[in-house]
Parts: sequence; C-alpha cells; structure tokens
Amino acid sequence: MYFLRFVGKRILQTVIVLFFVSVIAFALIRIAPGNPATLLLPDNATEEQIQEKEAELGLDKPVVIQYLNYMGGVLRGDLGTSYNYQQPVTKVFFSRFPNTLRLTVAMMLICLACGIPLGIIAGIKQGTVIDFVAMIFALLGQSMSNVWLAVLNIYIFAVWLGWLPSVGVGGMEYLILPALTLGYPLSATTCRLGRSGMIDVLREDYITCTKAKGIPDYLVYCKYAFKNALIPIVTVVGSQFGLFLGGSVVVETIFSWSGIGQLLNQAIGNRDYELVQSSLLLIACMCAVVYLLIDIINALIDPRITLD
Repeated sequence: MYFLRFVGKRILQTVIVLFFVSVIAFALIRIAPGNPATLLLPDNATEEQIQEKEAELGLDKPVVIQYLNYMGGVLRGDLGTSYNYQQPVTKVFFSRFPNTLRLTVAMMLICLACGIPLGIIAGIKQGTVIDFVAMIFALLGQSMSNVWLAVLNIYIFAVWLGWLPSVGVGGMEYLILPALTLGYPLSATTCRLGRSGMIDVLREDYITCTKAKGIPDYLVYCKYAFKNALIPIVTVVGSQFGLFLGGSVVVETIFSWSGIGQLLNQAIGNRDYELVQSSLLLIACMCAVVYLLIDIINALIDPRITLD
C-alpha cells in the first residue's frame, strides 16, 4: 500500500512538472529575439510578406491562443511541424534520437565500468595507494570541463596518435571520443560517491556486528555494504542518464555528432519554435520517466523511502 501510494504521488508530481515545462519552454523561445518568419524569407522580403508568413505559421495570434492551440495538438499527439525541416517534429526528433541514445549508453558503460568499481574498492581500501589513485582520478575528472576534455581527447587520440576520427557519426571508432568526454567526468563523480558511501556504511554498527559473526569480508562488502552505498550512486547516475538522453549540446557540437543536442542548438539559432518547445517537452518526458524509475529502484533497495 505504501509503495503504490508513493508511486502514485510521484506520477502526479511528474504530470505537474511537465505542465510547467511546457509553459516555460513556450515562453522562453518567444522571449528570445528574432522572428522565424523573417528567417524563412529572403533578406529583401517586404513587410506584407513577413505578415503573411506569420499568419501561415500561426504567429499572428495572441500568445495565449498560440499556447492553447499548441497544447491541444500535444494532447492529440500532434507536436507540430518544424518550420525549417517542414516535417513533423516527432519525425525530426526521433531521427536524431538513436545517435544520442548510442552516445548516452556508451557514456554510461564507461561510468559503470570505471567509476563504481574504483569507488567501492577505494572505500574498502581507505588510506592505501589504491585510494590515492582513485582520488586523483576523481579530482582530475571533476576539474576538467567538457570543452577542455574534448579538445584534449581530439589532440591526443586524433591529431597526435591518429588512432580515432575527430568528428562525424559512424561506427564504434566515431563513438569513442565523445563517449569518453562525457563518461570520464561522470565516472569521477561516481567514484567519489561510491568511496564516501562505502566508508560511511562500513562504519555502521550492523557491519561491525556482521563481521563479528565470522562472515567473510567479501560477503560483507558485496551483500550488506554495497547495497546501502548504492542509493546515491543510482540517484546521480540515473539522473545523468536522463539528462544526457536529451543530448549534450557542447559535446555533440564539438564532435559534429548528429544528435538531439546538436539539433536543439540549430533549432534555437533558427528560431524554430515548434521544434524547440516540443523537443524540450519530449526531453522532459524522458527525464521524468527516468527519475520515476530511479525513485522506484531506490524504494526497492531501501523500503524506508516509501514510508518517508
């Protein structure tokens, strides 16, 4: 009963959040300077031609009417038509989504393969050489911005060593550099969370009691300590997964990776109202679903969360 009530409450909160996202996305793109009608017409277009184009795009109506028309279409499953691509927004968005999904999954694999094991081992071996190496790994990863790390990776692996291509979308060789650029900082954060979580859990009385019963250390670490240290890791890693499903504008632009981030960057520059606001709404939906799953997973790991 508590669990179902918890899930129902989170779903209601998700619906409310999506409503405010739709309002904010709709308002922000219209506050920005520029007129999509003038961008779609030649430079020598007359004022009458601009007004006709605005009427064709529905931009001549009051903003409130525009929003109500837009939300009416959303509720019918119609997210509008992109001004620049002259195609439905869903088609344009999901044509780029597989590339962003590939990049996000690759980034998560790097994080899970490096950050979690290193953080857990560092927490167990606190004060040792392994702990020192893990902290250097985490410090460097959290200190470098994505821009600097992207440039560094391109210089080392593409220019200097010539092992990997620097830009473009293609096979695995094109995926490694952008995935590494996104995955290393998240691995660093995960490493620090895992280390601090394990240190805190290993100081708990029930861990001392478990060891006193003669249970092997590896079983104590894997069965008892790791489970409780996992909650902050699941929260952070899961939330980052949801965010990166919406694309990384900086990394995708630097590596010319044709994903959602690059699409949004271009759409904002072109004042493609329908594409921007609907893309933001779709990204918010994906993030909301991921966050809901995170809360459910955390509640399953620690049932006390549902009671709180």
